[in-house]
Amino acid sequence: MEISALFQRLCLVEIRRLLMVIGVAVVVIILFQCFALPYGKGWSVSPANEGSVVLLVSNPILPNSSKSSIRVFNIMTNGSDSSDLGEEDEAEIADKDADYELKSDKILQNDVMLKLGETLGKSSITVTDNTSSQEKSIETGSKQLEQVDENGILEATTSSTFGGIQSNAGTVPGVLLSISKKNGENRDRDSIASDSFFPTKVISLDHVVTQTKNAESLQTISVTLNNNSTRDSHSISTLKRWERSTSMSQMNSLLIHSLVYSHSMRPQRLYVRDRELLSAKLEIENAPRVDNPPGLYAYAFRNISMFKRSYELMERMLKVYVYKEGEKPIFHQSKMRGIYASEGWFMKLIEGNKKFVVRDPRKAHLFYLPFSPHMLRVAMFDRNSHNQKELAEFLKNYVDLVAKKYSFWNRTGGTDHFLVGCHDWASQLTRHHMRNCIRVLCNSNAAKGFKIGKDTTLPVTYIRSAENPLKELGGKPPSERPILAFFAGNMHGYVRPILLEFWENKEPDMKILGPMSRDNAGKRRYREYMKRSKYCICARGYEVHTPRVVESIFYECVPVIISDNYVPPLFEVLNWEAFSVFIQEKDIPNLRNILLSIPEEKYVAMQMGVKKVQQHFLWHKKPVKYDLFHMILHSVWYNRVFQMESK
Repeated sequence: MEISALFQRLCLVEIRRLLMVIGVAVVVIILFQCFALPYGKGWSVSPANEGSVVLLVSNPILPNSSKSSIRVFNIMTNGSDSSDLGEEDEAEIADKDADYELKSDKILQNDVMLKLGETLGKSSITVTDNTSSQEKSIETGSKQLEQVDENGILEATTSSTFGGIQSNAGTVPGVLLSISKKNGENRDRDSIASDSFFPTKVISLDHVVTQTKNAESLQTISVTLNNNSTRDSHSISTLKRWERSTSMSQMNSLLIHSLVYSHSMRPQRLYVRDRELLSAKLEIENAPRVDNPPGLYAYAFRNISMFKRSYELMERMLKVYVYKEGEKPIFHQSKMRGIYASEGWFMKLIEGNKKFVVRDPRKAHLFYLPFSPHMLRVAMFDRNSHNQKELAEFLKNYVDLVAKKYSFWNRTGGTDHFLVGCHDWASQLTRHHMRNCIRVLCNSNAAKGFKIGKDTTLPVTYIRSAENPLKELGGKPPSERPILAFFAGNMHGYVRPILLEFWENKEPDMKILGPMSRDNAGKRRYREYMKRSKYCICARGYEVHTPRVVESIFYECVPVIISDNYVPPLFEVLNWEAFSVFIQEKDIPNLRNILLSIPEEKYVAMQMGVKKVQQHFLWHKKPVKYDLFHMILHSVWYNRVFQMESK
């Protein structure tokens, strides 16, 4: 009897333990869904087309009580072609997409971004409306995804206005993701190790989620646009995380402030090179007035007298030491073609230069860190390093190496060192251990750590021929440019889909297109559009920079820059408003009216300015005066000079 009672008590204890384990497991699952998957708790997988699988997250947990429906972007591509003339070749398109996938992962984990509507190949996506009694399906190619939630896939809250257009803003809990599949196996995003990851081309849209406490500075906006084009009759909804936009006048003020108030780390005592820089600063500030110096277009410069004197002093005085440390391919190896060619051209030309480069570091005013962020990413991914933290740690070790071997880094904290990087990640990788350096970056976002007056912008130059970088240079005169505005390219980022939705096939004199074919005929047609257009639209992609800015100048087309917070190249010396147009992203619906409101005589003057500044944006195999190599070097010199404190 006692044994039987003891056995029953033991059973009860075991049952309680089992229930406790089950309870803990349930709590863990709930917490996982609340934090790791805060926008949905049901997973459904269905094939999309060859080489891809579409993953559907649904059954949203809504933080807001009020509800109003939104609809999802209809994503379509023109067959297998998803090219972007003037931006990337096929391998680099995959590289950009891989970068964006990895960055999206981190943002999703921090609950501030929701990436929506990425699909492969031909696709068309529609989503149920929770206010409608009619059930709709989600189609991808010829396949269908089962509806998971009876309340619909997506819901949004809060009504707001965007550029005069009614829109919904709030939390979007549902998300559609595309996971690439190769050889029958799912590939995790963090396993991306080469540019050939995606079997087909990708078009993706950014959808961002914000927390209520950040509503003032970080706002989620869904823009519902009426789609009257032939593409589809459905509305388009695009979400963007709005940063505080820095206007051109504010950027100008920041530049002036940086020239007046130095923020450089002052060495304990002034060395010979420091005194030389201080002397140069005094001469530049008191430069004799010149109005029309030969070889320069005065109206395109902020202060032509100061620039001319500064450039002369640079040619006469500047000495640069290039660190020998570092092995190829990350260091001392340049890539001369493609979207990241700028960092490669500068590296090659500075390392081969005998006028500015010295062998004795004690004679140097500036120190160049000769690494390529693009090659770093490629090489480290090949070594199974899949995140920015590991890449940043690699650079930290390099800085520690040169700081230990030489005294120059520690003497100034790195303020007389500079680096050149065009890859999207360069800004993030160098923002901590190299934050004091003069950073020459393509990704010059004033809202994300780019310091106007210290850092300088590297122009994105898409080089198609390393042997002849000036091929096809020039364009038609103003009287032979019948097209008001032109754009063509992939739907990278959130701005371009909005641009096309408003202006694709809307006006006969506005050629706003998606991707164009990459064959010779397509490339020729792209060039002809630029050569025959008054204004060329330079809409940001995933990041603020785009090669279309330099392409526009290359083909003598007035650039129209639609990229909030983008600091344009050579900003320290050039007056960009003399030869280009800046339009805020929120003003895309008014694009045509803005361009038509520009008087003809002002357009002609801007187009003349484009032709005159063209020389400053050209690469030469053997550098020439005032070319892009010299202008980038001058911007580094200029910023360093004005970092020097005279007291």
